[in-house]
Amino acid sequence: MSVAPATNMSVLDDTLDFEKVHSTLQSYVDRELLSGVSCAILKGQDLVDVFATGHADIEGGETLGMDHLFRVFSNTKLVTTTAIMMLFEDGKIELDDPIEKWIPQLGNRKVLKPGATDASDVEDAERSISIRHLLSHSSGLTYGLFDPGSVAYALYQDARVNDPSTPLSVMMDALEPLPLVFHPGTSWEYSVATDVLGHLVEVISGKSLGDFFAARIFDPLGMIDTGFHRPESDRPRLAKIYLGASMEEPMKTGLTESPGLMSFDHFAPPIRPSGGGGLVSTLPDMVALIRSYMPGGRDLLKRETIGMMMTNQLAKDVNVQFPMFGAVSGVTFGLGGALKEQPAPGEPESAIGEFQWGGVAGTHWWINPQTNIAALTMTQREMAFWHPFSADFKREVYTAMAE
Repeated sequence: MSVAPATNMSVLDDTLDFEKVHSTLQSYVDRELLSGVSCAILKGQDLVDVFATGHADIEGGETLGMDHLFRVFSNTKLVTTTAIMMLFEDGKIELDDPIEKWIPQLGNRKVLKPGATDASDVEDAERSISIRHLLSHSSGLTYGLFDPGSVAYALYQDARVNDPSTPLSVMMDALEPLPLVFHPGTSWEYSVATDVLGHLVEVISGKSLGDFFAARIFDPLGMIDTGFHRPESDRPRLAKIYLGASMEEPMKTGLTESPGLMSFDHFAPPIRPSGGGGLVSTLPDMVALIRSYMPGGRDLLKRETIGMMMTNQLAKDVNVQFPMFGAVSGVTFGLGGALKEQPAPGEPESAIGEFQWGGVAGTHWWINPQTNIAALTMTQREMAFWHPFSADFKREVYTAMAE
C-alpha cells in the first residue's frame, strides 16, 4: 500500500513571532550544550512554527534538517499507548482487566515490604495489576535502571529483564518471579510497564508490535520514516547522539560523541521491539502523531478516549517521582503521559492541564488541551529528559502564543 508522507512541514500561520523561541534554542547550540535541535509548534491543526539549528553530526559538519532520524526512546510510549487505546475502542480489552487474563506470568504477585533489604521480605499483592495500572505506571513494576543499590535493581539486573537480545515473551518470563515495589495502584514508578503493554498488543492482535504500529498508526498518519528499524540506506540520516560534559552540571559547556551506550543499531529488525523506547522517527512524523491528538484532524482515537488519557489516574496525593529527583511537585499521570496540575517556576497558569512526556535523549512532546497548543523538540543528548533546554523552550512558546 502506498502511504503519503505525514506532512511537508509548511507553516500555516506566519503571523506569530517566535524569534525568542528560536534564539533560546540557538543559544543551547552556541554554548555546545546541544549538537542540534529542531522544533514544531501547533495551534490546533495549524503548524505555526518550525525551526532547526545546529548539526546532526558535528564531526562531519552535517546540518540538522527536517529529514533526520532521531532515537525517540520513551516517545515510543505514546505510540504503544495509542495502540492499547485502539484495542480498548475495538472492544478487545477493558482498562481494568487484570493483566494475567492475557499474560499469566504477571498474576499472583508478591510485593516488597516497606524497607525490605532482601528479596524474600515480601507479602501478597492486595490486587492484580490492571491494564490501567500499566498505562499509568502505577503497577508496582520498575525499570531496574535508575535506582542502583536497591533490592529491585539487583533483582532486575540478575534476571536480565532489560536484555534486548531476547523477545518480549522472555521478558514476561523474567518478570514472573520478581516482587513488585509497591501494591498496584498505590504509588508511581517509571517502569517496564509499557514494554509489557507492547507484548499485550502482540498477544491480542496476533501481529508483531511493529506490524500493528504500521497498519493502525504509521500508515494512516503517513509516518513513513518511523519504525523499530530502518533500511541500511537511511543510516546517513540518523543523527548522532552526544554526551554532555557533566551529568551533575547539565549546563556545563562541551559535547562528545556518545561511546555507544545509547546508540543502538536501528538498521536490522530487533529481537525485542521495545514498546517503551525502541522507535526511531523524524520531526514531521512526530508532528503527525501529535496532530492526531488535536481537535479537528485525523483522529486515531475518539475524543472521549483522548480526554480519558488526559485525566489523572493516580491515587490521591501520588505524584510522578524518580529515584534521582524525588517527587515532581504538581505533576501526576494519565494514560501514557504526565499531567501538569500546577505550573513549574516561570510557567504561566495556562500550562495547567498539559499532557506530556519525552525521551531520555531530549525528544519531547506536550499537548495543552486548554489552550489548544502542542509542541515538540527533537535533539540527541544523553540524559536530556530533564535538561533545562526543554523548560526554556516551553516557557518561550507560552510567551509567544500569549503575545
